[in-house]
Amino acid sequence: MINYQYCPQCKNDLDLSQEFPYCSKCDLTIYKNSKPCVSILPIKDGKVLFAKRGIEPYKGDWDTIGGFLKAGEHPEVGALRETLEETGLIVKLTGLLGIYMDKYGQDGEDVQSNVYLAEVISGEIKPQDDVAALEWIDIKNGKITSHFESIEQIFADLKKLYS
Repeated sequence: MINYQYCPQCKNDLDLSQEFPYCSKCDLTIYKNSKPCVSILPIKDGKVLFAKRGIEPYKGDWDTIGGFLKAGEHPEVGALRETLEETGLIVKLTGLLGIYMDKYGQDGEDVQSNVYLAEVISGEIKPQDDVAALEWIDIKNGKITSHFESIEQIFADLKKLYS
């Protein structure tokens, strides 16, 4: 999260004594919100597709397929876009597993992720964009570890759903 001291519009000193930084000169309040993200869990034959991160933070850790939403982008549209960008797959969303909170990196920004279930429609699976590897993990017997706190909870919730 950016810690503002000056107004990004008029460069005036901000009032930092309130919950959110405020500029009295141009009447701007800088809200500190969680960043919206999407995660996708493609399911096939009792397995779920997870990604190994190819970039920091937590390069090499397990992660869901997904990412940050673009401004004004509907979460379902973002989920489909992120899946294609990271895996080369076209998927059909089949449900919402839940909404999870996390931090993007050790001291990073708060993120809120809508986690969707999906089935593969077409495409050739190939790690792309910021993904180093993709792997189908057995839902009932698999194990996932990650520095992102939500990833293990997401996998545990998925196991509950499929038990």
